Amino acid sequence: MSTRLVAFLRAINVGGRVITMTKLRGHFEALGFKDVETFIASGNVLFTSRAAVTSTLHARIEKGLRSALGYDVATFIRTDAELAAIAGYKPFPDSQLKEVNTSVVGFLAEPLTAAATKALMALQGDDDRFHVGGREIYWVSRKKQSETKISHALLERTLKVRSTFRGTKTILRLVAKYEF
Repeated sequence: MSTRLVAFLRAINVGGRVITMTKLRGHFEALGFKDVETFIASGNVLFTSRAAVTSTLHARIEKGLRSALGYDVATFIRTDAELAAIAGYKPFPDSQLKEVNTSVVGFLAEPLTAAATKALMALQGDDDRFHVGGREIYWVSRKKQSETKISHALLERTLKVRSTFRGTKTILRLVAKYEF
């Protein structure tokens, strides 16, 4: 039985590293995945696989992309059910969301340790709020992402883990389009 999965890839079409979505789909098909589709040009790949979501599947995709692209592409996989749950999760009260300019979800390979969660929460301030749920970090800011003092690089240095972030609107559009 095949499972519908979504791979959120880091380092796709940022920092001068550009790949067309046609080529990216081709790389996933070359790895033996079926029903491969991309959603917007930022490294969101939908596919079906008979393999269970394990570190072996992550490693297979990362190794294949490293070989094809010549650089490391951190890969974070979620099932369609997991993504639907993420889209439906409400980590912040509505009252806190009224002044939000930025709302993103960070994908991690594993849940944060207690020490990493504590370090993340220490970054909060008047503008930036975080919530940790499972293998995701939920982040809202009153400022635009380009204006906040928090960056993805700062988060990775602080947490000592790789991650990739997507706008909450992107997650909601993805779930709605594919009816997860």
